[in-house]
Amino acid sequence: MQHFYDGQIRRYVTQMVRLMSNFSYKDNENKLVTVPVMYGDITRQVGSILRDNSENKIPSVPRMGVYIQGLETDSSRISDSSYVSKQHIREQKYNNDTQTYEGIQGKNYTVERLHPTPYILNLNVDLWTSNTDQKLQLMEQILVLFNPTLEIQTTDNYIDWTSLTTVSITSINFSNRTIPVGTESEIDVSSMSFAVPIYISPPVKVKKLGVITNIIASIHDESKGTIEVDLSTPQLDAWDDSIVVGRVDRNGNEIYETSNNTNVTTVTYENQGIYVEGNSVKLIYKGKVGTVDWRTLFEAMPGSYEAGISQIHLRRLDYQDTEYAIVGTFSLNPLDETQISVNWDADSLPDNTVLTGPMGDRSNVDYIIDPATTGTSALNLGSTTPRVLILNPIGNAINTDGPDAWKNQDGSDFVAQANDIIEWDGTRWHVVFDASANDSATDVVYITNLTTSKQYRWNNSEWLLSVDGEYPRGTWRLAL
Repeated sequence: MQHFYDGQIRRYVTQMVRLMSNFSYKDNENKLVTVPVMYGDITRQVGSILRDNSENKIPSVPRMGVYIQGLETDSSRISDSSYVSKQHIREQKYNNDTQTYEGIQGKNYTVERLHPTPYILNLNVDLWTSNTDQKLQLMEQILVLFNPTLEIQTTDNYIDWTSLTTVSITSINFSNRTIPVGTESEIDVSSMSFAVPIYISPPVKVKKLGVITNIIASIHDESKGTIEVDLSTPQLDAWDDSIVVGRVDRNGNEIYETSNNTNVTTVTYENQGIYVEGNSVKLIYKGKVGTVDWRTLFEAMPGSYEAGISQIHLRRLDYQDTEYAIVGTFSLNPLDETQISVNWDADSLPDNTVLTGPMGDRSNVDYIIDPATTGTSALNLGSTTPRVLILNPIGNAINTDGPDAWKNQDGSDFVAQANDIIEWDGTRWHVVFDASANDSATDVVYITNLTTSKQYRWNNSEWLLSVDGEYPRGTWRLAL
């Protein structure tokens, strides 16, 4: 076995010394004096050196000494010693020329950590004083901290799972003096014993992933080697508009056409589609969502994935067969590589639909609420005229006394259906979008919720995020 030393026990002792530092006492002139702390107890030989080998000179007091009293195995915390914890680390790319971080992914590492061995580290703190008042001042400051334990941190290393521990006081010896008092009793020593549960960790195995990723990616570049590219598996469609266009109609069906509108067949890498749900996107392979990880796809493509810079492009048709493209930058989810998190470009989203109401034309709503659980008291109707999308109905036509929370100012009932958009004019509620009358509409409706800044579309039965849905092969692409 190679030599390995990381100073782990030393760090615990150092933290204990820091813990006991900066305590002070008031001297006879009412001045605060900081008490020095050193490691180790005074032996007779060291004490003699400090006194210059003279009986007429004594060490300065007060002061504190910290030293190890013992180390023992903690059997109550022993677990499987063969357990290996893997931690995937992705660094932020650092530019040495500008001395700044670039906001994109840099080097990748995998750290394999073996389970550490638990111990109880017993430490003693000796408090040397020349009188009782000094002792009481210092002990009162120290003892109040342990109720019953005090937490310390030995490192700020992100992958160190043993950096936090606690310190608890186990016993106190108030004085080392005995009766009769001897001739060497000028200094009184109080001893406090502490127990610190610690771990001693074996070395970790660090694997650098960046080099391997570059080698895999370069096999598709013939200029970097003699390995030929296997084109038997179709690659991602580059979306050359002069040749093939992949689209989705309003019902989610695939449309493939050339410039002369001749139906053709196009392919995506391994015929994969994607499923979009808000800011989360997963691959669809053989009809199943989220069974294939994105990294496999990145490695099969030319180019290099850069978190927060690489783009995803979507194409969809609205109800009038007008095509629109949605663009967003994405990052691979470090906890689930079957998912990418996308930041959609708001400028690429479809234009909102203008809805006319009593307070004018608007293309957004202030709130999306469930009227069954949220009343008008939350809408501040006294000073605002909000436009609200409701998820459940309010009252009904045959009820002679509807919910009091949603009555008009004159006491009359207000009736609206689930998914309606309603607006308050200062005295009455009005329906500005009737969902029941738009269950087979030919015009698509888009609105933005001002509270969350998310855009929604009406699909004739419910409101969905405008980007949500399934995108089959040929209707999406990546730009690495």
